[in-house]
Order: sequence, then structure tokens, then C-alpha cells
Amino acid sequence: MRGRWPAGQRGVSTLHACLISLLFLSVSSASALELKPFKDDLFGYPATLSSGDNGAYTVLDYREMRDINQRDEVPEKRVRAQYTDPGVRKVQQDLMLKTDAGDIRHVAVGKTEGAAVIVLYLHGQGGSRKQGVDDFTFGGNFNRLKNLMAANGGLYLSPDFPDFGDKGAAQVAALIDHYAGKSPGAEIFVACGSMGGILCWKLADRKDTGGRINGLLLLGSLWDESFLTSPAFKRRVPVFFGQGSHDVVFPVEKQEAFYRSILARSKSYPTRFVRFETGTHGTPIRMVDWRGTLNWMLTKAP
Repeated sequence: MRGRWPAGQRGVSTLHACLISLLFLSVSSASALELKPFKDDLFGYPATLSSGDNGAYTVLDYREMRDINQRDEVPEKRVRAQYTDPGVRKVQQDLMLKTDAGDIRHVAVGKTEGAAVIVLYLHGQGGSRKQGVDDFTFGGNFNRLKNLMAANGGLYLSPDFPDFGDKGAAQVAALIDHYAGKSPGAEIFVACGSMGGILCWKLADRKDTGGRINGLLLLGSLWDESFLTSPAFKRRVPVFFGQGSHDVVFPVEKQEAFYRSILARSKSYPTRFVRFETGTHGTPIRMVDWRGTLNWMLTKAP
């Protein structure tokens, strides 16, 4: 009988194996994190003007009068109170991390250990760690992201870094390595505003971070052909592009062309492009639907 099932038990064994497989699949799908709503009625996207690529490409009806002047108490400086919940500051810390790449000052919001998801925001030229945790600018959108992370067992990080070159990338990589070690089960997403996108692409191209991050968000940012041969691309890390149609710093046509070059390499690559019609350089940071975008990425993360 060695290596064989006793008569009458083969069917039972097969059934048992199938039940275990189904249970495993059920647990796996159930364990996929989905961020709970936070002020979705206020932060939902405006009307869709057009779409393409089976919904991956969308043009939205952005209007400065409505989306800035009516939303802000002081335009571009202070959003109206209903858009924020400042209580999240109770779990916000201004920290310094010493690493071999240098000392990294950063703001952390949420669980610094055992986080379910980690989101980093990398600022653009002239910014600092403070931009990504300002509760009142950009229409309160950073406050929403902070609250989403705090309410869903996540961690949000907004760091300083010395430059947009290799030194800056090394420091951000060290920051990711530190907190990934503290939260080994966390999915890691990196959002980059404007010139911060240089760091997004550098992280994607590194062996360490390119093999670890689970999604990239480019907000009013730039393109980099090196991504198409990077470790992150090979892992099919989802990429989101948000761009204003009137962005005079990084023209929307060039970012759209880069988005299409990704699909040209792989028609099924997990990427989305949201074009804010009449929006300018900072519009995507104000308007991106953090919850909708991150929930999509969580379903596509490698």
C-alpha cells in the first residue's frame, strides 16, 4: 500500500484537497486590502468628458471656479473646513531616521510598525516634507490621504531629500527599506509630484526598490523611457498618471505619449491616465482620488 491510498479513500482525499484549495483562494481574496471611504462625496471625480483604452484613459471636467474657488475658503491656501479632519494629527510625527545614505527627516502618519499599506509622497522642486502633510492646501487632499492611511491601519510618509539625483533616490530607498522591515506585509506605493517623478523612475530602476514597490503615482510629473526596462516594469507594477491639460511645465501630450508607450509594450499593462481638462501643473495633486486609485492599485499590485 506504500504510496497508494486505501480503497474508498481516494475520492475523500481528492475532495479534501479541493476544499483546502478553495478555502485558500477565499482567504487570499478576502485578505486583499480595500481602503474604507473617507469624505468620498466631497473628493469624487467630476464628470467624465471622454474615455478610452477600456476605461484606462479618462478626460475629466476640471473647472477652476468650482474646484478651487468654491472649494477653498482662501483660494489655494486654505480649504473649507468640511474637507478636512485635523484629528489625524494625533498620529502624526516629525521624525529623523539615521541611515548609511544620510539622515532623513520625514513626517510619518499612522502605524510605524505592522502597517497594512505604506504610501510615500515625494515633493517637487522647492517643496519639503511639510508640503505632503499640509491639511489645508491642495483642496485638503493630503489631509484625506492621511486620514485614509490612519483609518485603514496604514502608514503615510512625507520625507525631505537632498536632491532629485542618485543621493536623493538612495535616501528614499533607505527610508522604504527601514519601514518595509517594520511592516513586512505592507504593500508600498510611491506618489511623486512634479520633479519628484525623477525619483519615482529612479526607484523603479533600482534592484532593491524596483523589486519591492507595488505602485507608482505620477502627479503633474514627467516621463522616463528607462522605466520600460526597469525591474518595476518587469514585475508589472501599476502606474497612475494624473496630468492637467494646461500644464506648461510638463506638457500633457508628452506624458500621454509615454503612457501609450507602456501599452505598446504590453496591452494589458496595469496603467491608468487621468487628464484634467483645463487643469494646470498642480491640479493632479489637488484632484487625484487617492482612495479610488490606491484601491485599484491594491488589486493589481504584484
